[in-house]
Order: sequence, then structure tokens, then C-alpha cells
Amino acid sequence: MIRVGVGGWTFEPWRGTFFPKDLPKARELEFASRKLTSIEINGTYYSTQKPSTFRRWADETPDDFVFSLKANRFATNRRVLAEAAPSIERFIGSGLGELKQKLGPILWQFAPTKRFEEEDFGAFLSLLPREVDGIKLRHAVEVRHESFCVPAFVALARQHGAAIVFAHSDKYPAMADVTADFVYARLQGTREEVPTGYTKDEIKTWSARARVWEKGEAPKGLPRIHEGSPKKGRRDVFVYMISGAKVRAPAAATALIAALR
Repeated sequence: MIRVGVGGWTFEPWRGTFFPKDLPKARELEFASRKLTSIEINGTYYSTQKPSTFRRWADETPDDFVFSLKANRFATNRRVLAEAAPSIERFIGSGLGELKQKLGPILWQFAPTKRFEEEDFGAFLSLLPREVDGIKLRHAVEVRHESFCVPAFVALARQHGAAIVFAHSDKYPAMADVTADFVYARLQGTREEVPTGYTKDEIKTWSARARVWEKGEAPKGLPRIHEGSPKKGRRDVFVYMISGAKVRAPAAATALIAALR
């Protein structure tokens, strides 16, 4: 399974470029979820949502649609990660189970200033729950400081079955090490002068890489930190067009979906 999407669905410049100009705002998620196969929800990072909100999101989207959720910032923006248990529990218990089969990975994003401390980060990963309301949880960690580019971090993520987010970005380090039974990529290189964000050849390259990831293999040409390899086997792949020229994100995502067909 390869899922492709964008971050959120409320962005005014998408009106007329992605959304029809006359589309009611209340129907934006309904529209977007029928053009994309996944959406990364960012609102959960900034504030606690209600169970009724998760239930509404599930009701407005197709049966085979999947959301990923960015975990609340209070769990990750802290000096001592080992003390994050109350924030993690509050987020997990806020109603995620209402998404049922539409609940995809949870993204734990860390500040660019957060450095790798092996013992503390290991303690944090140990706090991440394995399920909620009988639904298996999958965790992805996005680290953005160069100190994480060491084999010890990769080994730690692999030990806990957490995916290291692959970021295609000029700002943050890129690690293509596969550490879980799924792959999570955030592509941040869209350009406004390119109608589809990434060129046709670039889209072709990313579609090929996504297929390689899905097969359980590692794409050539992407940086890896650790020489070890996880168990072979097919994997779910989640690819999101994030940041860069955000106005082009939906076009880039739909172009990648088309290339994968």
C-alpha cells in the first residue's frame, strides 16, 4: 500500500488551484479525500481535538482513506523527553480511536534545536503505546538536528519499531534508513515555477523509490546512516508533499498518485 497526500486541507491559495472556487469550505475535506489517498493532520500538533471531530473526519472521507496525525507539541517540545508520559497519554486518549481503520501513523516531530541524547530518546520511545481502542498504532519520528545522524539513533528506532521520517529538504538532515514495517516520507522540495511542484522526471523518480520501499527494499542514491537492515518484507508507504511551495503540494501529490497507477 502506497499512500500519497498533503499536510492539512485548509489553505486559501488552494482555492482555484486545487479546490473549485465555489466549493463550500465545509466540503474541502470531502473533496480533498477523493483526490488524495491520505492527509497528514497538523491541527493535532497545536491543539487537542475532540472525539466528535475525529468521528466527523472519518465520516467525511472514503472507506479506504487514511489519516496520519501529527502528535501534540507538548509531548515533543520539552527538555526531558522521558517526562512526556502525561502529554502522550492525553494526546492518545483524545479520541484517535474514532478514526478506526482510517487511523494511520502518528508523527512525532521534534524541534530543529533538539539534540540526540540516547538514553532520554530511548525512554521516550518506550512511552509510545502500541494500541488504542484495539487499533494497532504506528509511530514515526521526525528529527531535525544533525546529532541524530549516528548509528545509535537508527538502531534505537529499529529496536522500538519506529519509522525515521525521510525528509527531502534543504534545511534538515535526510536519513533513508528503514526502521519499521512502514516508511514515512515528507517531500519538501516543491517549487512554485513548476506546475506540479516537482518536475515530471522527479515525480517518476519518487514513484520508483516508493515502489522500492513498498517491496521492502532500500532505494539507491538516498543517504543511510546505519549499515544494518531490518527484516525483509512488503511495507506500507506514506508520502506527503509538505512545505516547499505549498501552493503546489496538491498538484505534486496527484501527479505522484497518477505515476503510481
